[in-house]
Amino acid sequence: MSGSLDVGNATTSLWLVKVPKYVADKWDNAPSSLEVGKIKVQKHPGKRPDISLNLSEAVLCLENDKNSEPIPKSFKLDVSHFSGQTMGVLSEYSIPYNPDAIVQETDKICVEGKISQKLECRPIGDQVYMDLKKTAIKKAHIPTRQVQKLDKVVQNFKPISDHKHNIEYNEKKKSEGKKARDDKDAVMAMLFKAFEKHQYYNIKDLVTLTKQPVVYLKEILKEVCNYNLKHPHKNMWELKPEYRHYKDQDADIETN
Repeated sequence: MSGSLDVGNATTSLWLVKVPKYVADKWDNAPSSLEVGKIKVQKHPGKRPDISLNLSEAVLCLENDKNSEPIPKSFKLDVSHFSGQTMGVLSEYSIPYNPDAIVQETDKICVEGKISQKLECRPIGDQVYMDLKKTAIKKAHIPTRQVQKLDKVVQNFKPISDHKHNIEYNEKKKSEGKKARDDKDAVMAMLFKAFEKHQYYNIKDLVTLTKQPVVYLKEILKEVCNYNLKHPHKNMWELKPEYRHYKDQDADIETN
């Protein structure tokens, strides 16, 4: 919100009335000039007054797309006082632009008053109200999803037996599971060539390099390699000393 604040009506007492949704829908469709109803207050000595609301015939005749059923005309307003809380009603007025004005007026915000008491609108249990509730209960029990019989094939929907990512995964799994075993000497040659570049490899990298089944590759690795169980090269394979083309660093340190 922006603009000046008018507090001239700040002390005016107002009622906060809670009405059923079907009444609020009727009022939303009513023109601003239409009388929507009348409130009647009957005072009794030493007792709380009886407050009732009667909707106008013009409102009852309004068409409403949300609810075409007849609604009750008479309601009882139950009063509930409250304290320890300050509530007010604000309104905002937009000032149209005036090209002839030297100083343009800003939007105006008004304090229309403060809430003095709350009221709850309760319909009187007549036949119209009973029929309305009966219809509402029937609608509430209607399933939101229903089975429909199709007379022809729906063209905008094509069911699939499997999704693309599942198919790709299964094909990859099958291809990996059917890796052909190469000649043992050829596999050893690939291993020696790989260990010329790096001293240590894990089994996953060696499978990628040789494209051999894991079980078959491990059988060959056990013949020409040692498996490290200690850090810093834990769970990695290294050529046995008799197959290495490099000197053992530990042996060089002891010699020196």
